Amino acid sequence: MKSGMKSEAKQRLARMLDADKEPLNEESRRAAEEDFRRVAEEYFETAGPIELTIEQGKKGTLVSVRFLARRVKNFTTLK
Repeated sequence: MKSGMKSEAKQRLARMLDADKEPLNEESRRAAEEDFRRVAEEYFETAGPIELTIEQGKKGTLVSVRFLARRVKNFTTLK
């Protein structure tokens, strides 16, 4: 019985450590995707969803945002 409890505790600890390694939880990920979408739409006419990829690396976290743009929204400055 004791070995079963130890095994269960190890599994719980492993799940907690794995969850701690995740760069963003699901709620934060959805919020980031929405923010990136809003910013992308300020500069581009977008087509389709925003793809957010987060990869944990040795030197840090690599974040990629991909989307299809129909056109670039150019800004002009007033003189």
